[in-house]
Amino acid sequence: MQMLTEDQIPQVLDHPLYDEGGSKVGDVKHVFLDDETGRPEWLGIQTGLLGNKETFVPTSGAEWVSDHVEAEYGKDFIKQAPHVDVEAGHISADEEEQLYRYYGIEPGGGPAPAQPGEAAPERGHEPDDAMTRSEERLHVHKETRESGRARLRKYVVTEEQQMTVPVSHEEVRVEREPITDENRDAAMRGSEITEAEHEVTLHEERPVVSKETTPVERVRASKETVTEEETVGGEIRKERIEMEEEDARRRGRRER
Repeated sequence: MQMLTEDQIPQVLDHPLYDEGGSKVGDVKHVFLDDETGRPEWLGIQTGLLGNKETFVPTSGAEWVSDHVEAEYGKDFIKQAPHVDVEAGHISADEEEQLYRYYGIEPGGGPAPAQPGEAAPERGHEPDDAMTRSEERLHVHKETRESGRARLRKYVVTEEQQMTVPVSHEEVRVEREPITDENRDAAMRGSEITEAEHEVTLHEERPVVSKETTPVERVRASKETVTEEETVGGEIRKERIEMEEEDARRRGRRER
């Protein structure tokens, strides 16, 4: 694996870094140069679901390949590297020493010699007899979108309405009364025989219709949230690990 060069710094920034097994570790956000030589020394890798964590990989163990960076370390090993505070934009000598010790290298990229009686540090990629099985899992989130609009509209309709009301009117009725001692004097006051007429004015009631506008109710539109169950699904892939056994008597396959 070739060490990253200073000319490759613009290429690696904001590009993904993958571990030795091809798993993405994060995106390269910073490149730190050696104070003396000016050569790239460390890559700052932004990790975490929200990209709020940063870990470090030596440029001596990383290589630019096409459109990404490949590291010769395992993903978990990289993420467990010593924490470095990079807010000042500089790695202190003590922090750099911890990183060198963790990755088992010397300044400049060479492997650090093991001290007498001290085992060489694990680099997270030594072969073992275990196989990793992975599978895909569904993650469902919800989004809010416009499903329609509703509006209140007022319009006028005309309908026929009838009401029954009592009305009265006057009619002429002729009343006759006999001559008695009580009314004889009033009857004899007029002329003896003459022509005469008496006019009576008649009245009647008639219905008169008038209209007035009266408020009867207030109407407003409001929203309410209705929750219902909806089933979603998709295809996922899973890895299976099988062991094959073969001898002279039988051949078998079983899943573990």
